[in-house]
Amino acid sequence: MSDAWLVVGLGNPGAEYERTRHNVGQMVLDELASRTRGSFKRHRSGARIAEVRLGVLPGGAPGPRVVLAAPTSYMNVSGGPVAGLAKYFEVPTERLVVVHDELDIDFGAVRLKRGGGEGGHNGLRSISKSLGDKNYLRVRVGIGRPPGRQDPADFVLKEFSGTEKKDLPFLLMDAADAVEELVGKGLEAAQQRFHAPA
Repeated sequence: MSDAWLVVGLGNPGAEYERTRHNVGQMVLDELASRTRGSFKRHRSGARIAEVRLGVLPGGAPGPRVVLAAPTSYMNVSGGPVAGLAKYFEVPTERLVVVHDELDIDFGAVRLKRGGGEGGHNGLRSISKSLGDKNYLRVRVGIGRPPGRQDPADFVLKEFSGTEKKDLPFLLMDAADAVEELVGKGLEAAQQRFHAPA
């Protein structure tokens, strides 16, 4: 399956974390699975996975083969499951996409990049360490900075505010669109669409 993509949604396991800001990557994965009627099953790597086709190619053929993966480990040890899945499905780093929450981007915005630093994000740090490579793709889902002097570590483990919850479905749809655009048309095309000023 070496022509496949691996799309990882980061988060923490357990009901208490399910709707928190840190789990927005897994929420995007749920949106993608819903679109493709994909159903998750447990994989021996320590993740829930769904094998799907994402999007539609020009001419109407089904889009690329994609493994959607949600690690069942805690965020700060996501790297082991991700590296295991990349090896199992023979997915090279250039076709690995990690969807994650991003404090340095305003709530509601989606940005894409390849490689670079982890910006203090423990999930990304764990993945980079386990892969021995930072050159994977990131879909960065903006959650904004915490208000006042609130500790960012507390902020990411809280649920979205009431106002944010109203707009959250649109953010998840935009991020899922960004993943589809990325695997279907490439990074540059996706950046042109999602980085353009509104």
